[in-house]
Amino acid sequence: MEIVTSSDSILENRLIRLMEQYEIDLLRMCSVYLRDRSLAEDAVQETFLKAFQGLSGFRGDCSEKTWLMSIAMNTCKNMRRNAWFRFMERHTALESLPLLAPSAEEDCIAVTQVVMRLPRKEREVVLLYYYQGLKAKEIAQALNISAAAVSKRLKQARTKLHFALEGGAENE
Repeated sequence: MEIVTSSDSILENRLIRLMEQYEIDLLRMCSVYLRDRSLAEDAVQETFLKAFQGLSGFRGDCSEKTWLMSIAMNTCKNMRRNAWFRFMERHTALESLPLLAPSAEEDCIAVTQVVMRLPRKEREVVLLYYYQGLKAKEIAQALNISAAAVSKRLKQARTKLHFALEGGAENE
């Protein structure tokens, strides 16, 4: 006797696999972006809800991770646009962000703090490139910008990080 699986069941199983595979990466990204763990958890849940709703239409033009990161970044941007968010003080210590290594060195924390002070557009590409390991082409797809724009933002961010970490001001 053959068991017939409905399309909803297939989508549900696929979503479960995506959640198991990418939940931690999304939670890290959203936590850093929103600077609040509980809001990040909400953003990740909303990301997976949106992913489930669009899963049947996912054509595979990009990797699943790129697609999910794009949804998560847009979700975080929408949350930050909310009037309530703008009036709340959101300064979560780096030590309380999810899955920070217990032996995180002081230099690593300092670099992360400098990255978080970058302008939003530069911070996004740095987070996706260095923290999530996406390639420039994948970042371009996730942010809906050109690969040249990704390269430009990365270069600007590296320059600002260099000045900030060498004792200069990050806005030089």
